[in-house]
Amino acid sequence: MELHDKIFKKVIVNLTVVVLYTLLLLIVIAVFDIFQTMWAVLLKTSDINEVVYNVLTVFVLIDLFKTFSDYRVQERIRITYVTDATILIIMREITVMVYSHNFEIYVLLAFAALLLVLCIMRFVSINYHPTDNIVSLIKTKDVEAL
Repeated sequence: MELHDKIFKKVIVNLTVVVLYTLLLLIVIAVFDIFQTMWAVLLKTSDINEVVYNVLTVFVLIDLFKTFSDYRVQERIRITYVTDATILIIMREITVMVYSHNFEIYVLLAFAALLLVLCIMRFVSINYHPTDNIVSLIKTKDVEAL
C-alpha cells in the first residue's frame, strides 16, 4: 500500500469518528429537546406538532449514525442505509407539511413520487445484492420457471 493510500485511509477513519461523535451529541441534544418540548406542550406553550417533528428528527439522526458506523466497520456505503435515511427525511417532511396544513398538492405529490422511487430502489437493493453473481441469478430464475 502506498503512502498516500495510508494517509487517505487515516484521514477518512478520523473524519468518520468525528462525524459519529457529532451525530451522537446531536442525538442526545435532540432527545433533551423532545423532553423540553413535551414539557412545553403540557404547559400549553407549545404544539404537539413540534414533538412529532423532533421525534422524527431523532429517527433521522439515528439512521445517519447507523450509516456512518456501518461505513466505519465495512469500509463501504450500503445503499439500503442511505435510502432508509432518505426515506425517513422525506417522511418527516411530509408529516410536517400535513401537520402544519401548509402545503401545496403538487409538492406533496412530488414527495410521494420520490418516496415511491426510493422504496422501489430499496426493494431492489435488498433483493439483488452486489456480490450476487448475475449469471447464477438468471439460471436460478430459468430453473424456477420450468
